[in-house]
Amino acid sequence: MTSTTEDTGTAIIGALAGEPEPTKTGTAAEQAQQPIVAAPAEPTEEASAPVATPAAAADTTAPSVSASPTPSDAASLPVVKVTTETEQATVRYGEKTVKDPSLAEGKRVVRTRGVNGVRTLTYEVTTTDGVRTGRKLVRSTVTKQAVAQVVAVGTKKPQSSKCDPNYSGCVPIVSDVDCAGGSGNGPAYVNGPIRVIGDDIYDLDRDGDGTACD
Repeated sequence: MTSTTEDTGTAIIGALAGEPEPTKTGTAAEQAQQPIVAAPAEPTEEASAPVATPAAAADTTAPSVSASPTPSDAASLPVVKVTTETEQATVRYGEKTVKDPSLAEGKRVVRTRGVNGVRTLTYEVTTTDGVRTGRKLVRSTVTKQAVAQVVAVGTKKPQSSKCDPNYSGCVPIVSDVDCAGGSGNGPAYVNGPIRVIGDDIYDLDRDGDGTACD
């Protein structure tokens, strides 16, 4: 009974595993010692098919979208500012000379005093992150005209003495001189008294006391 039961169990296991029933050889004890090995299951077509991944299924024709600057990118950009500033510069007055025949030759007299003018300069200033990086002159305007200084220069020549050195008191140097109020006919006349210190060339001291026209 034991041998028959083992044979029957072996046949049932083999049928379940899909194996043909082994041929019975030898004694029942030898058959009972053979190991029973289950055959590996054949892979099905559905299990062997590759599974599509999300990356493979993605549409490669979709347009790319550029990323917007992040706040950190904006903070790294330099801050550039352009402003204007003005300053004033002095315009030096000029000088003009005029001839004045009433002044002695070479003498200078200021007739109109000079006044400096003012020029306003406008600059365009560029700063980067608070540091000045550029300065350009964009406008120059005279906001106050200068007044030229006028200087008169004398041209009058020094005149030689017209008085005769033979007399103390001015007796002109002419062709003839007579005492004023006398009978002489000039052309020049003098009022006395005139002291004779040299030669009485005009015969003004008639009495010879050294004093003429007394």
